[in-house]
Amino acid sequence: MSPAKSRESTRQAGELPERERAAIRAEIGRERLLAMYRQMVLIRRFEERAEVLSGQFREGTRIKKIAGFLHLYIGQEAVQTGFRAHLDPARDATVTTYRCHGLALLVGIPPNELMAELFGKVTGNVRGKGGSMHFFSKEKLMLGGHGIVGGQIPIGTGAAFSAKYRKTGGVSVTFMGDGAVPQGTFHESLNMAGLWKLPAIYVVENNQYAMGTSCHRGVAVESIAAAKAPGYDMPSFTYDGLDLLASWKTAGQAVAAARGGQPVLVEAKTYRFRGHSASDAGLYRSKEEVDAYKKLDPIQRTRADIAAANWADDAAFDAVESEVAEIIAAAVAFADTSADPPSSDLSRHVYAEAAP
Repeated sequence: MSPAKSRESTRQAGELPERERAAIRAEIGRERLLAMYRQMVLIRRFEERAEVLSGQFREGTRIKKIAGFLHLYIGQEAVQTGFRAHLDPARDATVTTYRCHGLALLVGIPPNELMAELFGKVTGNVRGKGGSMHFFSKEKLMLGGHGIVGGQIPIGTGAAFSAKYRKTGGVSVTFMGDGAVPQGTFHESLNMAGLWKLPAIYVVENNQYAMGTSCHRGVAVESIAAAKAPGYDMPSFTYDGLDLLASWKTAGQAVAAARGGQPVLVEAKTYRFRGHSASDAGLYRSKEEVDAYKKLDPIQRTRADIAAANWADDAAFDAVESEVAEIIAAAVAFADTSADPPSSDLSRHVYAEAAP
């Protein structure tokens, strides 16, 4: 962590020379890097399939298996994958936005259960009642996807307070978009975390757009983390969120700081390859811009890193794709054949239920 005035460590696109990349690869190790690559592929293929099932056409007939909003994480996979690799499943909590499919898969919620939730089935993650935006697991300390912009930030702060109060040694990681930064909950939460020295990590996944508004039109500063963190007495990191190696390295530093009782603000400079949601054609950005970012695809960059270390060949990468394809096909079949929620569940899970 840099002791500079803003106490910020900056990792921008293209700033990791091959020597440093090789050192980070060695630090991660072959098996762990391959596992993270597989996780990113699983997230990507799960969401690509969901995208098709949210509005599929066959012989002129629209077949829509997934209704409601669908916010895809495609392009941003390296951010949460890098952070999850440093967390202890038994004591570290995570919480995120409505773009929550990736985190749910990373914490280990079965794809069958998640696809069934997208289908609105009773076998779904929250019995078909949450849909795309509200995956949740108390057991895995994933405190939800949240539909209100910035609504998850106080929850992540509360999880950090709980970890400190209970002396668990755990940390909380709160993921948010750049559009959440101007929200009052952001500033109130970071102020409390800085004041009480909570083991909290706030990760701004700056994908350049808050819905259709470019970040530079909605946030008054160029570097969110560097500008905001000093006001709450916390260190900050800014890095290339399209690079898994940079994500993993930065996440390790952030988690170490939080475990030491120092809250941290992180900005991952990333990009979503799809629109804000499945219904967004993304006409506010040019094809040239999108294509330029797609050349920095985190999955392809990770594959190149693995190949550079001679840790896998084309056959090995093809095997990952085949394995993931089978998992996704099984998840879709499970969701398709699962039952709808019973009508008796209509008014359940709205209020707390008394013990029988």
